[in-house]
Amino acid sequence: MSDKRKKVILDLMEADFYVPMKEKELAVMLQVSKEDRAELNRILNELLAEGKLSITKKGKFVKARNSDRELIGTFISHPKGFGFVEIEGRDEDLYIPENYVNGAFHKDKVKAALLSGQHGRRQEAQITEIIERGVTQVVGTYDKTNQNYGFVVPDNSKISADIFVPAERSKGAVSGHKVVCQITDYGRDNRKPEGKITEILGHVNDPGVDILSIVKGYELPMEFSEKVMRQTENVANEVSDADMAGRRDLRGVQMVTIDGEDAKDLDDAVSLTKEGGLYRLGVHIADVTNYVQENSALDWEARERGTSVYLVDRVIPMLPHRLSNGICSLNAGVDRLALSCLMTIDEKGEVVDHEIAETVIRVDRRMSYTAVKEILEDKDAGRCREYEELVPMFEQMRELAGILREKRRKRGSIDFDFPETKIILDGEGRPLEIKPYDRNVATKIIEDFMLIANETVAQHFYWMELPFVYRTHDNPDPEKIDKLATFIRNFGYSIKNGQEEIHPKELQKLLAKTEGTPEEALIDRLTLRSMKQAKYTMDCSGHFGLACQYYCHFTSPIRRYPDLQIHRIIKECLRGRLDENRIKHYNEILPEVTKHSSEMERRADEAERETDKLKKAEYMEERIGEIYEGVISSITNWGVYVELSNTVEGMIHVSMLPGDYFYYDESAYEMVGQATDRRYRLGERIRIKVNAVDKISRTIDFVIPEAWEEE
Repeated sequence: MSDKRKKVILDLMEADFYVPMKEKELAVMLQVSKEDRAELNRILNELLAEGKLSITKKGKFVKARNSDRELIGTFISHPKGFGFVEIEGRDEDLYIPENYVNGAFHKDKVKAALLSGQHGRRQEAQITEIIERGVTQVVGTYDKTNQNYGFVVPDNSKISADIFVPAERSKGAVSGHKVVCQITDYGRDNRKPEGKITEILGHVNDPGVDILSIVKGYELPMEFSEKVMRQTENVANEVSDADMAGRRDLRGVQMVTIDGEDAKDLDDAVSLTKEGGLYRLGVHIADVTNYVQENSALDWEARERGTSVYLVDRVIPMLPHRLSNGICSLNAGVDRLALSCLMTIDEKGEVVDHEIAETVIRVDRRMSYTAVKEILEDKDAGRCREYEELVPMFEQMRELAGILREKRRKRGSIDFDFPETKIILDGEGRPLEIKPYDRNVATKIIEDFMLIANETVAQHFYWMELPFVYRTHDNPDPEKIDKLATFIRNFGYSIKNGQEEIHPKELQKLLAKTEGTPEEALIDRLTLRSMKQAKYTMDCSGHFGLACQYYCHFTSPIRRYPDLQIHRIIKECLRGRLDENRIKHYNEILPEVTKHSSEMERRADEAERETDKLKKAEYMEERIGEIYEGVISSITNWGVYVELSNTVEGMIHVSMLPGDYFYYDESAYEMVGQATDRRYRLGERIRIKVNAVDKISRTIDFVIPEAWEEE
């Protein structure tokens, strides 16, 4: 009977008169009684699982096309048992109910079949096949249950099941040890996954073990292989005459590096002169490719890592220190090889001429952001005397940077000025101080100069129609912009959003209007959340946030593989070696290079955020009971998030809001008291007391202090 009904449904959908229908409409069309509705639902779900039907975004059934039959993506599990499947190119993830997970583990590559239900805006689906396991090992805390076995409790909360470890596979671990556990059996049907311990990181309370656990959890490679290190040992300590041959000699040009005080890998130097109304700006970038040959062990290692990772207590470099801090670093007073972008810029900020050249340079002084700020902003007499010969150039740099910034502002570039976090640790890794790391005149000069160099290089190679790596940032989803537009009307603001795609200038104008207002931080955050992530691609599809058509990453080859990759292309082009075979070669390898680099960038960002959250939790653990003032940064069904001036964020659970029963009004982004109408709004300043800290989940709980506590 079931097969017969399946055929009737499929025949109906092939009929010329058929228009897409929801389940209820199908039931009427097929004259299905109320008693048989459950049976119809089951049959429809079977047809979906078999790939014979698919569902439109509005929940209507249609005959499946070939492209609908296999939805392949990455499973993201949730601690409560359900999960989501992320599918590349699809805006909304698929929702996987707990009963339809079918043994999938966090990060598995899976096939999914659509179901007839909706979970909010997300389409429901079931996992039909596990193509490839995404997690092969977990980091967690070992709990020795008895003499015969124990369990590893994963640090990653998305992995809800503890890992069963027989005693003979425990490597002698005791309760409280942080361990790396290889999964040997993923479990199923209420049977826990099994594993064996491959590494003991130390006791949970040992200094440094907390960060090391995050490093291992994200599988960040800490050591370089013997082969890579042997290759590194063969790299010269000084630039040879042979390396300098044929390069433009810029060693007589006055130039500086400007970086943070503790930076060791200096990959960009800048020079500037002014003649009449024209600025001659040179952005000189370390020529790392001279020492990292394509397909060498060094190159494969850098490509695999994708990026350097900057954690709160350490840097995990893309290249060995002998290169990144040595011959590739633009240290002052020594000869170095560079790729230079030499630009002539008029007083309107237009690049009227440019040249990209292989050069040899010698940096005059290694400057810090602080020193340049003290010269330009503080007019510090001592600093001005110390760098007397450079002060006129710094003044011109500030002038040109202001022109470039204003030009970007006019075209609509969006500048989010959120303070970064600076966490200062003691020798044992304990946080001593947490403070915002604000941008100043010097950081902005370097940012402006790097941006114009990146744009100039990208545009140059776009018009050459050669394979290249671009940094792209897609337009926001219209739905998210609609939501933002609805919300800001509560504050009397509006954005022009009638067209299909919003122009970045509209968002820039919105942020300018809110500057200095109580709601500034709130609207800044919501605007940022409405935008997509930037990524690396071969297609020059533009950068929405910067409001420019051409953009790439050219300026940091010591710490980013895409920069290193395009340096190789640029040099081959300059030397006339980019023939048909090399073009074919790059067209073949760059899709994977861009995809992998984007993934490694996200991994690094997540690891950096997790280490920051960990140290912030540890810092606030010593301050339980203390009262602070902060700003409401986010509101959800379960609570109100508050950010303090030192960038620490914690949550007041909805049940801990005093004086009423509160509910979340999603349309207004407000937490509302049912009886009193007391409202907690995004951007509102509020006093809180630190109530509890959980270092394992890296969360901080706040409460509203009693009136007598505040006095």
